[in-house]
Order: sequence, then C-alpha cells, then structure tokens
Amino acid sequence: MLTSYTRVNTYPRSYNRCVNKLSVGAWFAIIAQFGFGAKAIFIKLAYAAHPALDAVTLLALRMIFSLPLFLLMAWWARRSSKETAAPVSKSDWWLLIFLALIGYYLSSFLDFWGLQYISAALERLILFTNPTFVVLLSAMFLSVRITRRVAIALFVSYAGLVLAYWHDLRITDDTSALVKGTLLVLGAALTYAVYLLKGGQITKRIGSTKFTAYMMLIATVFVLAQFFAIRPLIALDLPMQIYVYAVCLAVFSTAAPVWMMAEALKRLGANDASMIGSVGPIVTIGLGVVFLGESVSLLQMIGASLVLLGVSLISLKR
Repeated sequence: MLTSYTRVNTYPRSYNRCVNKLSVGAWFAIIAQFGFGAKAIFIKLAYAAHPALDAVTLLALRMIFSLPLFLLMAWWARRSSKETAAPVSKSDWWLLIFLALIGYYLSSFLDFWGLQYISAALERLILFTNPTFVVLLSAMFLSVRITRRVAIALFVSYAGLVLAYWHDLRITDDTSALVKGTLLVLGAALTYAVYLLKGGQITKRIGSTKFTAYMMLIATVFVLAQFFAIRPLIALDLPMQIYVYAVCLAVFSTAAPVWMMAEALKRLGANDASMIGSVGPIVTIGLGVVFLGESVSLLQMIGASLVLLGVSLISLKR
C-alpha cells in the first residue's frame, strides 16, 4: 500500500531567514556590479556618438540627471530614524566637502577624462586596484605595517596590471594617448583611495545612506561649478543619444548600484560583498567586447586574473 507524504521543512526559521537574506544581498551585489561595470561602456559610447563631447560636459550631464535621485536619498536618510541618530556636526561638514572634492568630483573627472584615451577594460582594472592604493597610503601616512601576505598581493596585482597594460600597448596606434589615459585613471584611483581612507569613520557615525547622498550632492555643486565656469550653456545642446547615455549613467551606473551595494554590504557584510564585487572587471571586459568591439587576448585575461587575485588577497578575510 502506497502512502503519500509531504516533506516537512525541518530547518530552523533562523536558517531560512539567513538564506533569504544572503540570496537577496547577493543579487543586490551582482546587479550593482553590472551597473558599475557598464559605467565605462556608457561613457565610451557617448564619446563615440559625439566626438566633440568632452569629460566636463558629460560629467555635468551625469550629475544633473543623478541630482533628483540623490535628493530623494538624502530625504530618505533624514526620515529614517536609524540614519538620523547622529547629527552632522560642523567638522563633519568640512570633512564631507573635502571628501566630495577628492573622492567624487576629482576622481570622477579624471576617470571620465582618462576614458577618452584608454579602453573600458583597462580603466576598470586600474580602478579595481583601489584597495592596493589604500594599503600603500596607510603604510606611508598611518604607519600601518605591510605584511608578507599583503606585499605578495601588491606584487601580484601590479604584475597583472602591467600585463593588461601591455595588451593595450600592443594594439594601440597612439602610445602617448594610452600613457595619458592610464595616468589620468591612476590619478582617479589614487584620489578615490584617499576618500576611502578618510571616509570610514564618518560613514559609521552618520550612516552610509546619508553620507553617500550628501557627498554626491556636494560633488554635484563642484561639477556644475566647473562646467559653468569654463563652458557656455550652448554646450548642452547635444544629440538626444547623448542624453540617453547620460540618463543611463545617472540611473543604472550611479544611483541604483550605489544604493544596491549599500544594501548588499548591510545584508552580506564587507567580506562577502567584496568577493562578489570581484566580478566587476570581468563584467566590463565582457560588455566592452559586446558593445564596443574591444579585443580580448590571453595576456589580458591573465593580467585581469592576477589583478583580481591580488586585490582579493588584500580585501578578503582569511
């Protein structure tokens, strides 16, 4: 005689909640990396669609379309009881202004400018080495000792970066442009590392959502001030295609992934979120092949793998 039965879930409720929390956080992190990875693609597509477009104008468009989203984020942060627990002091405001100047305005401008000269894949790999710059700056100015494990990680990361750079050097027709673009994006990575180094404590004190929203709003002021100081208003008279790319930059590669990554960090923790974040350069390389026709070689993939390995050794816990 056959008897039917229903399988009973014997896992404790806390386990099920943990699995659901992990899966949602993981999806947030994955989608955020696609957004961040697509940033360079949208920028390169905009430059290709309108050769007269420059970094100053495109960055201004990005911040103009991002502005309503970050105003909404700032309103939400003030409304949330958790985020408003610690008010922003006068010294916090001065630090926010400095970090917005260095970490969002200057870093973004150098990045946008550099992408006029180098491939999206190389740009993403250079920016991905941010943790290595944080380590070096900590050693230089905060007397943080570099352990043997970190030293090996630094060597592996920069060896991979050299291989990726060598790949682009072999296929470029303009070596000087490649060197210029590389130095500009290295400057972007370095200034962003300063932001990461100085922004940790204030983020914990006033909350990540409020910190991010205020930083982006202050950076928008710097970006628009630069634009109106050196460009006429007629510079915004651009083809509709450029505005489409700018909106995509603002929504899909700025506001949405910033929020999703903050949620992923909250749900997963920094270690697991960083592990998922390591797919970012691979996403950019793949999107660059599909949408920009960028070439991929074994040398580049080996270089990318070494960069990912080195950064992972620094970023992830044992």
